[in-house]
Amino acid sequence: MLIVWNDPVNLMNYVAHVFRSYFGYPRPEAERLMMLVHHEGHAVVATGPREEVERHAQAMHDYGLQATVARDAP
Repeated sequence: MLIVWNDPVNLMNYVAHVFRSYFGYPRPEAERLMMLVHHEGHAVVATGPREEVERHAQAMHDYGLQATVARDAP
């Protein structure tokens, strides 16, 4: 799973924009995930095969977001 972490640099609107433009989330879902990142400190924004999630993590880094890959919970 891909976890995006809160940071003191990126604006909330930018984070929602990245979720919409990269993942194709509709505005309500992108904003819901952005608010989780903002209030909870992180959010799971994607799941799937490890190779795919690693590509997503690199893309988030390219956008300037902090993201990590974690194993799915059993």
